[in-house]
Amino acid sequence: MKITFPILLVAMVATTVLSAQNDKSQRPSPPATATATVDGKTITIDYSQPSVKGRKVWGGLAPYGEVWRTGANESTTIDLSADVEVEGQKLAKGKYALFTIPGEKEWVIIVNKGIAWGAYSYKAADDMLRATVTPKASAVFHEKFTIEISPEGVVSLFWENLEVGFKVK
Repeated sequence: MKITFPILLVAMVATTVLSAQNDKSQRPSPPATATATVDGKTITIDYSQPSVKGRKVWGGLAPYGEVWRTGANESTTIDLSADVEVEGQKLAKGKYALFTIPGEKEWVIIVNKGIAWGAYSYKAADDMLRATVTPKASAVFHEKFTIEISPEGVVSLFWENLEVGFKVK
């Protein structure tokens, strides 16, 4: 009995510490969800929201010409309740990773079947589709990375002074 109690106490403390570390809402880049129903099809995007915090975002935190996880922490995911078109390209219903390649004049939107931690295990061979879109200046400054989906199916990515949109229908 004397040996069991210390082991039980250590296990309880370890569980409490691990639970606190896994509390996603306490992360510097907290989780967020964007969801909308477009023409009877539900689009849900789960992502994490990094903040600018006075840093250089485009060409800095999110380098130009490199695959970006489109948020922070785990890969951003897009879950589709039905078959859709993304920028005119067919995509079957399912859950995918959403990556981007930021650029000064154009961005590449990537829907990929490999869902993992960030872009570290990204494989181009797993791309389901790629679409090129044009970024534009945002009307307002966004301290936190934010994704919105309009009722018309435009997915908009906002961060700092930039907005990037792509159409899902």
